[in-house]
Amino acid sequence: MGNRYANTVVTFFRRGLGIALGAVVAVGFSGPRAIAQSRSQDNEIVTSLTGGRVILHFAKEAILFAAVDQPVEQGAPPPRVVDVDSQHIAILFGASEWRSLADPKPIRMDRNVQRIAGRDPRDGSYGGEADPDLEQMGIEFLEKLRPLVSQLQRKIDFPADQPFFELVVIGYGPKNYGPEAWTVEYRITQQLLTSQENFWQTRILRPRFTQIYPPEKHAAKTLVEAVFPSEAQEPTLQTLLEGNDPRFSGFRSDVKLSKALDLIIKGQAQKVEPADAAELLRSAVPLLYPKQNFFLGKMEDQRGFAWILPPEEPVEKAEKDDKNRPAEAPSLRKRPND
Repeated sequence: MGNRYANTVVTFFRRGLGIALGAVVAVGFSGPRAIAQSRSQDNEIVTSLTGGRVILHFAKEAILFAAVDQPVEQGAPPPRVVDVDSQHIAILFGASEWRSLADPKPIRMDRNVQRIAGRDPRDGSYGGEADPDLEQMGIEFLEKLRPLVSQLQRKIDFPADQPFFELVVIGYGPKNYGPEAWTVEYRITQQLLTSQENFWQTRILRPRFTQIYPPEKHAAKTLVEAVFPSEAQEPTLQTLLEGNDPRFSGFRSDVKLSKALDLIIKGQAQKVEPADAAELLRSAVPLLYPKQNFFLGKMEDQRGFAWILPPEEPVEKAEKDDKNRPAEAPSLRKRPND
């Protein structure tokens, strides 16, 4: 795989004990529900994990993506999109929304995210192990999570090998690198501070970056999927298309879709025209997930992000910080021009 840098895993040790509040975490994995009781019911904070999958098609001069809402528990928020810089967006899973009983307004990880200004890694001022653009994005979300996770002070029966929060980052790398996609995973760790009061310190670890596109040189160019939680594995769309799944037999009656199918099955997905790739995803996802909501969008190197099928969730009014964004910043609210 054409990695921009090797996978990075670094443990972050927080200074001090943080805010002395309790929390409840509702976890929808297949194992037992993990609940940490609150010390103060008035300040109880709750997070429900966003589940789902992203199907990516790196087509001719465009990236098409469909995000499917697959709740891990009732009432969990849907996947949401945030623009992290002029060339990348991120789709959020896991602990993407927190609620406090003392404040009815939810704390959303997709709100008030500082857009990343590009930094030249050759300028000598950056000491990180990753390219500055992705590393800076990862730290931005880490800092948003730290004060929330620090409020978890009871033992949480949460799988150690599962991310607590995850980003699927889609876009174009610097210096004509081309299209790319990453998963950015945030895990938690706990330490018992006092057994008498059953008081646990919870830390959020530095993110783990895994590049899922592009593939290794000369490897087949196929559809790519990312799933949260990773336990929720099902056959990928690529596998089903290669296996001539009967649900897609009707696509053969359309000349353009039939051609797109042939290219995808041959491992030449990068040759499919963007309009045909969009139509294929728009038609295929409801056949696979007929009772689940999904949204569809695209990224282009020069034109940025645009919705093809926006999410059903109402678009909230822009925050004050949004209004101060640079004029060239891509908007998650605009419609495609074609």
